[in-house]
Amino acid sequence: MGGLLFGYDLGIMGGVTSMEPFLIKFFPSVYKQMKDESNHESQYCKFDNELLTLFTSSLYLAALVASFFASTTTRMTGRKTSMFVGGLFFLVGALLNAFAINIEMLIIGRLLLGFGVGYCNQSVPVYLSEMAPTTIRGALNIGFQMMITIGILIANLINYGTSKLEYGWRVSLGIGAVPAIMLCA
Repeated sequence: MGGLLFGYDLGIMGGVTSMEPFLIKFFPSVYKQMKDESNHESQYCKFDNELLTLFTSSLYLAALVASFFASTTTRMTGRKTSMFVGGLFFLVGALLNAFAINIEMLIIGRLLLGFGVGYCNQSVPVYLSEMAPTTIRGALNIGFQMMITIGILIANLINYGTSKLEYGWRVSLGIGAVPAIMLCA
C-alpha cells in the first residue's frame, strides 16, 4: 500500500491538471491559455503558471522534508508507527484535495500528501526488508516498486473514467484515500 500511494499520486496529477472543470475552478488563466491555440509558441511548455507549478511540485518538496523526519520517527517509534503516520498524512491530504474549495486547500492537501509519501517511502522498504524471510526479501522489495507502477496504472484508468465528469477531479483526488485507509488498517 505504501508503494501504491506514491504511484497513485504520481499518476493522478497529470490527468487532474488537464481536466477542464479543475482548471476553470482553480487555474482559469491556464485554462484560457490552453484554449487559445494561437498562443502556443512552444510545444514543450504550454502552461507557464507558477501557481500550477507550486501545486504539482509541493508534494515532492514535502516528501523530501518528511523523509528526514521519518527516519528519526522510524528509528525511535518503529516502522509500523511511521507507516501509520504516513497513511494518516496521505488520508487527510487526499480528503482535503477532494473537498477543496480554494487553491490554498489544494496546496495544503498536496503538502500533506507529500508528508505521507515521504514517511511511507522511507519506512515501508525498511519494514519489508526486516520482516521478510531471506529467501523472498528481494521479491518483496521489488513488489514495492511494482506497486508504485500499479498505482500509476490505476490512477490513469481512474482519470480516464472520470475525465468527462463535472466533478471527476474530485473523485480522482479523493480515491487516493482508499489505499491510505488500507495502509492505516
